[in-house]
Amino acid sequence: MLPTCPRRTVSLSVAGSPKVGVLALQGDVREHATLLAALGAEVILVRRPEDLAAVNGLVIPGGESSVIDKLSRTFGMQHPIRQAIDSGMPMLGTCAGLILLADTVLDAAPGQQTFGGLDVTVRRNAFGRQAESFEADLSISELGEEPLQVAFIRGPVIESVGSRARVLAALGDGRVVAVEQDNILATSFHPETTGEKRLHERFLERAETWRHTN
Repeated sequence: MLPTCPRRTVSLSVAGSPKVGVLALQGDVREHATLLAALGAEVILVRRPEDLAAVNGLVIPGGESSVIDKLSRTFGMQHPIRQAIDSGMPMLGTCAGLILLADTVLDAAPGQQTFGGLDVTVRRNAFGRQAESFEADLSISELGEEPLQVAFIRGPVIESVGSRARVLAALGDGRVVAVEQDNILATSFHPETTGEKRLHERFLERAETWRHTN
């Protein structure tokens, strides 16, 4: 069953601001929506194909990837999201969102599918149980000299990166935790829970460009 919170924008439109969506089927929807609204975006909670058609970029949040997958198919969202990815619409996937964007998933739940489009192989729940969650400082040169403070909560690890994608960040032991491919940004971690805004700013810049060129 879909969440019962009303379909609405989180903030009023700001002149010149991009209109972006957060896939609101399950997971930490509110944290992403709040952060994006604070950055000046108009945020749509996306549950139906018509919601997706109204935005210039989509955040796929953390949560339970197998549940989001099932709900997306039940409510007719899988195909529209795949079409949006194929069209080049900017995407930001965090934790479960990374899994759902990956072309290949290891240790997937039985029958689990992904939206795909990101040329990586990920391993689901690679960081262990909820109790093993941790925070870390990561360096991403494209986002400035100051490290990003982020949280890892039952996150996936990117096991391999194909030729179309490139690594943005890795832990000290070499495990890849952030990648970029064209208009897709995807991370193993949760920047929204620590208030880290630079990845969302990068996403919004791309959504704004997309708005003017499509």
